[in-house]
Amino acid sequence: MGSAASETRAAQHLAPTVDRSVKVLVVGAFGVGKTTLIRAVSEIPMLSTEESITTASVGVDPHRGQKATTTVAMDFGRVTVGSATALYLFGTPGQRRFWDLWSGLADGAVGALVMVDTRDLAQSFEVLDQIEEHTRLPITVVVNEFPDSPRHGIEEVRAALDLPDDTPIVAGDVRRRSQAVEALTTLVAHALRRRRGESVAT
Repeated sequence: MGSAASETRAAQHLAPTVDRSVKVLVVGAFGVGKTTLIRAVSEIPMLSTEESITTASVGVDPHRGQKATTTVAMDFGRVTVGSATALYLFGTPGQRRFWDLWSGLADGAVGALVMVDTRDLAQSFEVLDQIEEHTRLPITVVVNEFPDSPRHGIEEVRAALDLPDDTPIVAGDVRRRSQAVEALTTLVAHALRRRRGESVAT
């Protein structure tokens, strides 16, 4: 018992080998799995601002299945990638009425992980427009594969969302830590390549 508690406390502290901190935005429409992804990867207790969905939101927010809570400000977590890089994850609220928070949360971020749900791809268009218009961050799209999601090829998703050829797209079950980490590392690698390219251009 004592050993397990000690290991948990140790995991909450950054390793001495970490020499780079990177801020990442995790965005998407309501119910696509943003909180789930951050919870799956965070090595510290996730800060969550989830609240119960009430009848007051009927007709205002979308409702899906048995989802009983929703993020109203942000989720926050941290994951160390490799031995030297700590990613600080900021998850945004999915409801449109909270989207004004996105630009503030995006300040200082290296990029945005845009989560989509193939059961309702149409809701992702406004999310992508919001990111482009208000943050202009490099993005990686992650297709969260729910058990009842229709399966589409990566290029089918790219065409459906009208994404540029150089926008990375990954697919997986973000409840699985390894797949969630893969999506995040894909984003960071893409953002750093974009930053190096912009530096060379100038």
